[in-house]
This record gives sequence, structure tokens and C-alpha cells, in this order.
Amino acid sequence: MSRFDAQRRADCRKCWWRFGFCLIITTGVIILLVWIELRPKGSDVPKCSIDYFYVPALNKTLNSRLNTTLNFMVRLDNPNSDHGIYYDDVHLSFSSVTYVFIANYTVPRFYQGRNKKAKKWGQVVPLNNQTVLEAVLPNGLASFRINLKTQVRYKNSFWKTRRFGVDVGAEVEVNGDGFKSNKKGIKMRKSDSSSSSSLRSYLPVCVLMNLLVFFAIC
Repeated sequence: MSRFDAQRRADCRKCWWRFGFCLIITTGVIILLVWIELRPKGSDVPKCSIDYFYVPALNKTLNSRLNTTLNFMVRLDNPNSDHGIYYDDVHLSFSSVTYVFIANYTVPRFYQGRNKKAKKWGQVVPLNNQTVLEAVLPNGLASFRINLKTQVRYKNSFWKTRRFGVDVGAEVEVNGDGFKSNKKGIKMRKSDSSSSSSLRSYLPVCVLMNLLVFFAIC
């Protein structure tokens, strides 16, 4: 083999190395950009609130302590102008503020358009009527805890994202008329025990691993 052929093969190998390096970098950048685009930001997450809550048994004017049904309306707002939201079944759990279980309720899965609001009305019957009556505090008010859990996927004009978990809750104070004492909607906030792992992605790690492998080979 002549020196010219050997040099040409060496140059060819260098060319392929450069091509491989550029391919890895380009792929990594594309993956990173897609990850940044698809990863939901805090402002993208649905806004949940309790806009209506009524317990007839706690209405002192009715004197009907046997009607311990919990009547409610949960509002879910999509703040995104460029993403619709697909909700899996929305699970609601009701308990006292001391976390004594009262009842469960499920809102069937649904789709919510961009910048849309969804009002979900419901009524639950507690497994034990006494748990509702025991929620009354010494000051005459009653307090309940409502937790909401679901998974959502975001949709733009071309694709849907993977599922992301939503886990929020709020305390609702009920007055002597049986209605929530706060006239405004009560915002449901992220539970302390909820995990943020559903919002993590390992794509940037893959990019870093690609670069490490490349440099190790070199």
C-alpha cells in the first residue's frame, strides 16, 4: 500500500470520526430542545379549585343531621393557549382535617381545550355519617380535606406528551349554613407528600452519556 493510499484512508477515518461527532452533538441538541419544549412548566399545570361545597347536615336552619351528603363543584382551568389537556380519570378523596376518611368520587376522563375551564359537579354519600358530624370544630365551624389526583397529557397541533401526575389538595371550612365559608374559589395546591418525579426526564442524561461515550472511544 502506497503512502498516498494510507494517508487517504487515515483522512477518511478522521472524516467519519468528525461525522460521528457531529451526529452525536446534533442528535443531543435536538433531543434537548424537544425535552425543553415538551416538559411542562409550572404555568402549564392545570389550575384546580373548589368553587362550591355544601353539607345539608351542617345547615343549622334545616335541622337535618341525617342528610350528610357532600355536594361540591371542582373547577379545572387550562391556562395554556397552545396546549390542550387530556385528563385521565380524576380521583377525589374527602376526609376530615384529621385525615379520617369520608368518601371517594371519580370524574371520568375528559379532554379540555386551550384556555378552557371545566366545572365538575358531584355528590358523595359518606360511608359513615358520623365522620361528617365529627368534622365540626369547637367554634361551630366544620373543616374538610379534599385531595385530587389524576394524570394528564398535553396536546399541541402535532403530538401528545407523555403522562404527568397532578396531586393537589385543599382544606374547606364550612359555616353554620352548611356552605363553605370562603365565598371565593379555594385553590387546590400541591400536596407535600406528592412526588415531582413525574415531571422528571432523563433525556439530558442521555445526551451527556452520548458525549462521554464518544470521548471515551477517542
